[in-house]
Amino acid sequence: MSRTQHDLQTTYDPSKGWSHFVLYTEPERGTVTSGLHAAASFEQPTRYVKEWLARLRTCEPNSLHTLLVEDRKIPSLFDPCVYKDRESPSAIAGDGCVCAQTSMDPEFGLPVVAQHYRTVSGNIENWTYRTFAPAGLRAGESFESLIIDERGYIWIRTTSGLLSIIPEGRASGYSVGYGGGGPTALASYLRQLVETDGQNTEPLARAYDEKPDRNLLAWTTSKAANVAQELTLDDLRRIQRG
Repeated sequence: MSRTQHDLQTTYDPSKGWSHFVLYTEPERGTVTSGLHAAASFEQPTRYVKEWLARLRTCEPNSLHTLLVEDRKIPSLFDPCVYKDRESPSAIAGDGCVCAQTSMDPEFGLPVVAQHYRTVSGNIENWTYRTFAPAGLRAGESFESLIIDERGYIWIRTTSGLLSIIPEGRASGYSVGYGGGGPTALASYLRQLVETDGQNTEPLARAYDEKPDRNLLAWTTSKAANVAQELTLDDLRRIQRG
């Protein structure tokens, strides 16, 4: 089945309240995951992660949340945290915890699972946030700036000031700072942004261009890209010009 903008509305619009979400499955292997959206994971509470977390809304688990955890972990989506119930099935000795709390991003309609890990006595405790990248910005929004965050997280800021996980297809794997597929995919996506003046934010149909822009690729694979920074469309144009 071919996908066109007329077939599927893959970018959520809060004013409409719905979107399509495509599944990929391998029944004989028991595999079910997203067919279009790339998975994203955040472990460190950077400035931008905190900004994103602040807008999430707690919600009951639904079928999309189950795509973000291992099959054996699905029951934990329904367990309370040890902080709310020391007898929770996900509590350990009334103090440790391995629960998974569910929420959603109201701007993109995407599920979020916060996986809690706390040892008994709490000498080790952390939260890992798992979600999906959007399949592009909604109508009326366009690219304003690229954000390379700490820990290699990549975001974009829209012209309205909205922070978004960078739109990414499930096979792209954007990254920076080395010679490989991730930086090549990112260079290909940045070329699309530059050449469309930030209007086309959908992930590329393929993971990356066979012949990506030389200057953009030189930058995404360099150490200069692997530091926290925010770059406007004009900055990207300058990089492309060399």
